[in-house]
Amino acid sequence: MRPTVPPVGPAHGATRVRHIAAGDWEEIVALESGAYAGLGLSEGREALRSRADASPATCFVLEAGARLAGYVLALPYPAFRYPDLDRPEDVALPPGPTGSSGPSLSSGNLHLHDMVIAEDLRRRGLARHLLRHLVLTARALGYERISLVAVGCSERFWAARGFTAHAGVLSSDGYGPDAVYMSQPLVALPDGAPEPVGVAVAPRGIPVRDEVS
Repeated sequence: MRPTVPPVGPAHGATRVRHIAAGDWEEIVALESGAYAGLGLSEGREALRSRADASPATCFVLEAGARLAGYVLALPYPAFRYPDLDRPEDVALPPGPTGSSGPSLSSGNLHLHDMVIAEDLRRRGLARHLLRHLVLTARALGYERISLVAVGCSERFWAARGFTAHAGVLSSDGYGPDAVYMSQPLVALPDGAPEPVGVAVAPRGIPVRDEVS
């Protein structure tokens, strides 16, 4: 029996996780630019929206009161493939087979492309809450693995949380000189079993492409 997709709605005190709405993009773009422009990794509105359009069910915003406090963009990608920061997803094309470039709805791998929490709201557990929601959603939808590209020398951090580095996957320096492709299997839980504590805990102050500090 497949687990139920976690509901969006009130959770984690005064915060709420929900799917992305059309009116959210100005704030999402501002958060993304603030996190990545200084690293030379900012993508811009068109590319960001294309990631969400490729998989709306696995992209969320986090509200803290009346404020949009963060977001996460995740989309199915074949294992050992990843988005090109210089171009948007071509979601008009049918999903490609495993090993092709571009998003693949038939892939068992969910790529955590981007996660940002507003700088002044970090170190409050908000990123951990948002990431946990994504992991639960991925399990419920039948994904078998989550991948990410860690940047800014954060490989050691992610390795300590169960992610394995895969050398030689990144074909260029588009994600920065210290970028590393990493992944972690999603272990299926028995019905009714509690979610393990500490799975993919968010880093604090460690820059990664999926900025979860």
